[in-house]
Amino acid sequence: MNGRRTFGALEAGGTKFVCAIGTGPDDLSAIERVPTANPASTLERAAAFFRAALGRGEPVAAVGIAAFGPIETRRGQPGYGRLLATPKPGWTGADVVGPIAAAIGLPVGLDTDVVGAALGEGRWGAARGLDAFVYVTVGTGIGGGAIVDGRVVPGVPHAEMGHQSVARQPGDTFAGVCPFHGDCLEGLASGPAIAARTGRPAEALSGSVLAGAVELEAAYLADGLRNIVYTISPQRIVLGGGVVAMPGLIERVRERLRDSLGGYPGTPELGADDFVAPAALGAMAGVLGAIVLAERAALEAGLSPPGGP
Repeated sequence: MNGRRTFGALEAGGTKFVCAIGTGPDDLSAIERVPTANPASTLERAAAFFRAALGRGEPVAAVGIAAFGPIETRRGQPGYGRLLATPKPGWTGADVVGPIAAAIGLPVGLDTDVVGAALGEGRWGAARGLDAFVYVTVGTGIGGGAIVDGRVVPGVPHAEMGHQSVARQPGDTFAGVCPFHGDCLEGLASGPAIAARTGRPAEALSGSVLAGAVELEAAYLADGLRNIVYTISPQRIVLGGGVVAMPGLIERVRERLRDSLGGYPGTPELGADDFVAPAALGAMAGVLGAIVLAERAALEAGLSPPGGP
C-alpha cells in the first residue's frame, strides 16, 4: 500500500462504541457513536462503519480496539478478544475482535479502554514525553492502565486497578456497589457509588452534598493512588472520566495523596502539582489510543505507519 495511510479506531465502551478513522487528534476524518446494546447488533454496526470506510477508498492499514473489560488481551490464548466476567449484562464471553477482523480483513490491535486512553495521553496528551505513567479513569467504573519504560505493563490478562482494596473512611458504612467485591475502590468511589450514596449523579450535586462527596471521593482515590505510587512508581498519574470533573476534586486528591504518602520516600516529584494531572484529551483519549493500537498492529504485520514508527 503506497501513499497516505490511515487507521481505524474503536473505543468499545459499556455505554457506547466510538468508531473513527484517522491518524491523530488533528486528523479524524470520520467519527460515529453507536449505543452499546447486545453484542451482535453493536458489533455489526461497528463492523459496518469500517466496511463503509474501506468501501469509499479510505487507506486503512489496521484497526485498533480499546475495549471495556475484563477482556482477554493475550494473543495465543483460546479466549483472545473475548470479554471475561464483565458486569455488563449479556456481554460475558462476547467476542469483540472476531467480528471486526472478519469484516475488514486487516490487522487488529487490542487492549483495554484504559490502556488505550493511557496510550493516547502518552502520545498527545497529559503524559506526553514521559515513559512511566498511569492513566486512571473514574466514571461508571474505575480502571487504570500503566505504561513503564514506554511499554504497556502486561498482565493475566491485564491490570484491574479499580478492584484494589482501600481502607474504609471513618464512619463510612456504605456496602459498596461492586458486584464482585462490594467495597473495593470501584465499589466505594465510582460514579454509581456516588449516585447510590447521594441519590443523584455526581454532576447533579451541589452545596454541602457536593462538598461532602468530594471530600469522601478524594480520600478513597488518594488511598488507591498511594497503592499505585508505591507499586509502579510512575512519573505522573493522569486522571480521566466523568467523576473527575467534580469541582475541586483533583486539587483535593492531590492534597490527600501528599498527606497519605507522609513524606515517603521524599522525592520532590511526588509533591508537585502536576504529579496528579487531569486528562488532556477528554472523551477522545480512548479512541485516540485505539489509533496507537492500530499503528502497533500495522507494525507487527510488517507495515510502516505514517511518518515511520
